[in-house]
Amino acid sequence: MLGGGVAGLSAAHELIERGYTVTVYEPAYLGGKARSLGVPGTATGGRLDLPGEHGFRFFPGCYQNLPDTMRRIPFPGNPDGVAGNLVRVEGTVAGFRGRAPVFLPVEPAAIGQLTPELVQNTLITAFGFIPELPPAELAFFAKQMTMWFTSSTERRFGQWEYLTWEQILRADGKSQAYRDYLVSALTRITVAAKPHMSSARTIGTIGEALVLAGTGLIPQYAAGIDRILNRPTNEAWIDPWVAYLRGRGVRFVMDQRATALDYRGGRITGATVVDSGGSATRVEADWYICAMPVERTVPLLNPAILAADPRLAGMAELVTDWMVGIQYYLTRPTEIPEGHIAALGSPWAITALRQAPMWVGDFAQRYGDGRAVECLSVDVSDWDTPGILYGKTAKQCSKDEIAREVWAQLEQWLNTGTGWLRPEDIHSWHLDPGISWSGGTTYNETPLLVNTVGSYQHRPDAHCAIPNLFFGGDHVRTNIDLATMEGANEAGRAAANAILDAAGDPAPRAVIHPLVELPIFAAAKQMDADRFRAGLPHVLDM
Repeated sequence: MLGGGVAGLSAAHELIERGYTVTVYEPAYLGGKARSLGVPGTATGGRLDLPGEHGFRFFPGCYQNLPDTMRRIPFPGNPDGVAGNLVRVEGTVAGFRGRAPVFLPVEPAAIGQLTPELVQNTLITAFGFIPELPPAELAFFAKQMTMWFTSSTERRFGQWEYLTWEQILRADGKSQAYRDYLVSALTRITVAAKPHMSSARTIGTIGEALVLAGTGLIPQYAAGIDRILNRPTNEAWIDPWVAYLRGRGVRFVMDQRATALDYRGGRITGATVVDSGGSATRVEADWYICAMPVERTVPLLNPAILAADPRLAGMAELVTDWMVGIQYYLTRPTEIPEGHIAALGSPWAITALRQAPMWVGDFAQRYGDGRAVECLSVDVSDWDTPGILYGKTAKQCSKDEIAREVWAQLEQWLNTGTGWLRPEDIHSWHLDPGISWSGGTTYNETPLLVNTVGSYQHRPDAHCAIPNLFFGGDHVRTNIDLATMEGANEAGRAAANAILDAAGDPAPRAVIHPLVELPIFAAAKQMDADRFRAGLPHVLDM
């Protein structure tokens, strides 16, 4: 297993439980972008270091594969394993520049049934709080989303995949509020995708799943629209997972980055891994899973491998972007309501989460020097738009400038009429260590795959034409179709199943849960499939 992120650990989990001998080679940290970490040197008096992370994470109710894995990871006192550490989020704060923020329930009011008309009306109600948004434009947005719900698979892959979110929502000529909030903010905040680049099919897929989870009508999505962990991620999930896998026999070899794959006689015959000191080792196995991020995988695909499976060359066409977190540790609790925070229309597409109130235990007694009582974890999803303090993009800023700029945007978007955030309450802050500076350039060790227009054709399956080479990672084709923990887990399951198939192993396959498709939309989708094959537009696309 080359890579110990969520995809690699998920594949290892499925294979070790089916009797395979598994060795994981990981260059840095197990858990990948999902991990949390202690901020070095911040603990005193026997406490733990202050908790830092790549960025806060949440577990939408439409996730099915990952929670299943989590239920199979033991955790003391939890009958359903580490899944018992997930807590439901019931509200979110929407912030607007210079306006009082709004607290909203994240789950729409229960409705008795789902029809295209009710979906459209529910969306109009859900987004009616946005200021200065013309009602006619909100109704148009809801109509376009209803068109997605009733589009056939053929149209989704044949038309929506090749249009941007901006094009589908016909942003040209619309109000600034429409472009800022419905076109841009929704994509930047939820999936770190630029609306003028991102595939409308990808945005529609996750949007539909979130809407269905919020209705409360879908048994498979009974967990609601949103959950978070009740502790730092490694405490709640990653560390127990690694301990379980190690106890089952998985071998972890750290400080080992894969740098080459050897292809001879139609098979992979070995891999080269290199430690941080530059010492190289050749490793051999029956099966190889490349479970690294796409930007780390592409350099391994040498000409011989690409000649054996030319389709793998498409991975070099995939695009990554930046979505990175910063944590502010505060000496006074804010009065921001519990739940997610979205600074809608903020230049850096800022979202945040108050963590301490939703974590078990007393934060100040458990972490740091005892003075920090709150952790406000913030994600920055747009690193290419100038900010409000320095007029520079995040990529152009120093570490200190990033911290000051993010705080300034939070104040502008959340403090009107509230006074929730006070700079004198900042004890310290922590930026994801994957961000570094050298020679006047900012680097990101952990970029995020974004689904650009037409990119689905370039994404690999878990298996390929080389019979003992497999792929895991959020760039692999999955049902969720998004760079998420759920996508990585599903890809790991698919890679494990592909090995079982290649080995002719009769063991039960890892279950891969599809996204829910409601029968009530089947007739409309069939009609649309007929229209698409006849070269006609969707009936709502007039």
